Amino acid sequence: MAEQGKQLQFNIDPDVAKGIYANLALIVHSPSEFIVDFAAMMPGMQKANVGARIILAPEHAKRLLLALQDNIYKFEQQFGTIKMQSGQQAKTIAPFSTGGNNKGEA
Repeated sequence: MAEQGKQLQFNIDPDVAKGIYANLALIVHSPSEFIVDFAAMMPGMQKANVGARIILAPEHAKRLLLALQDNIYKFEQQFGTIKMQSGQQAKTIAPFSTGGNNKGEA
């Protein structure tokens, strides 16, 4: 574990730094891991192309969830509410979920 006060530094490969476009995430889990496939579904195409797969331990998946919630909150404070397209609703996500739906979907 890093000592307190030290800052974590990252290196990023130029090909990774370009990023991958995704408008769809498929999420499945087992007792020991979460698997998140980021994909792009393009108009007129029959299949979504998976651009990246991330495999996380359950604790890291929850840390990612909390970090995304925090960043979305900060984004909306600065830029306003993120609106969903009509007919779509944001699913309630843990730790705020009250339902027992355990389907592996985003």
